[in-house]
Amino acid sequence: MELQPTNGDIKIKISPPEANQGKKMWLNDLSFKYNLVFWENSSNSQARSKNIFPVDTVDDLAPDTTYCFKVQANLPTEGKEGLFSPVRCVKTTQKAVNDLLCATNLRVLGLNMEFHLHWDNQYKQPVSYNVQYLIGYLKRLNEDYSGKWVSVPGCGNVTGTRCNVSSAITTTGFYYLRVQARGGHNRSCLSSEVKVDPLKTNEIGPPGVKVDISDTLLHIQISPPGGPEGEVMRNNYILSYRILYWRNSSSDEEEAKVKETKQTVATIPDLAPETLYCVKAQAFSEAYNKSSVYSQEECIQTPGAKAFPLIILATFMAALFAVLLVALPLVFVLYQAYSKIKYVFFPSCQPPLNIEGFGGQLCTSPYLPTPEEPVENYSIIDSMITYEGNQIDCKDYKHSKQSSRDSGNYSNDDNTSGSKGSAETLGKEIV
Repeated sequence: MELQPTNGDIKIKISPPEANQGKKMWLNDLSFKYNLVFWENSSNSQARSKNIFPVDTVDDLAPDTTYCFKVQANLPTEGKEGLFSPVRCVKTTQKAVNDLLCATNLRVLGLNMEFHLHWDNQYKQPVSYNVQYLIGYLKRLNEDYSGKWVSVPGCGNVTGTRCNVSSAITTTGFYYLRVQARGGHNRSCLSSEVKVDPLKTNEIGPPGVKVDISDTLLHIQISPPGGPEGEVMRNNYILSYRILYWRNSSSDEEEAKVKETKQTVATIPDLAPETLYCVKAQAFSEAYNKSSVYSQEECIQTPGAKAFPLIILATFMAALFAVLLVALPLVFVLYQAYSKIKYVFFPSCQPPLNIEGFGGQLCTSPYLPTPEEPVENYSIIDSMITYEGNQIDCKDYKHSKQSSRDSGNYSNDDNTSGSKGSAETLGKEIV
């Protein structure tokens, strides 16, 4: 262990166990962790301890005071603790007057993996700042890392007292930040360091909440912290959500109910009709013991109990009216067309009642061809009666009578009886 007083602090450099031996039991020196114990070299002082890197600095010491140190190497992976090194003592130097040019009170604020470094400015004259970072892994090496600090992109020549350092920080490992101030006459001053462990330093922002109503169910849609661009949050934290919902009514003082879920969709059943419900959500990580603030309240009104039956009835009546409005004219048009077709191609031939006794005659359409009626050939023989004085040729009469009987096209039973009556009358007249 090497000790070097510097500006009121003590710079320490530790060599790993077996550093000067040719054969080593532990080949990986980076697996060692060092525990430093130091105390003020006086009779009533109390010992203090801290974990340090192989090259580190112990500050917050009294000036011009002798301190004693001893160090212990441990192997946490194997659960082994080493012996303490021999005690070494050194006297601190006088601390330089506090330079107002230096940035003070460094602090890192992280939200949804966006990191900003803030500091205080005590200098009254114009000053510019350059933010630098160091990968924490370099401090675990057994070598001096003072020349390995790198400027943060976009944080050079800053005149304000904050800068976005997200471009230099990833979720793997840890980092150290410091601020170099530059004033007039080429003066400069380095601030103290601040450690950044991204997943521990970062704070979880509130999630987004959307609500919707379906029947008697309240549907809740949760957006992870960071919104669509918060993929880093979802990849590095296993998030759960705590949902608070309650009735927002002046007459109802019901306490908020809690529902926890690991999904981004939740459903609340058994809602009261015509009631205003409000919802807000909180994201939390059990692994890192972190939780966000609650999101803004989202409220929605549930429909009345009879709203859905009335809507269904109104929809049915409207559909029925639309069907009737279309069907009635269509039926009327079809009926008219059917009547015209029937009249033209299949006409009705019902005779009037006063001549119904003569029998009906089958009617045919004038637009359809009709079969030709059979016709009997017949001949008509006219009967002639010749008067000669008062004598009549009875033979001709009888022949005419016989001819009239043979021609049946113009005679029927009634005509036959009529002919007989006429013959008798004629005979009487002749006599």
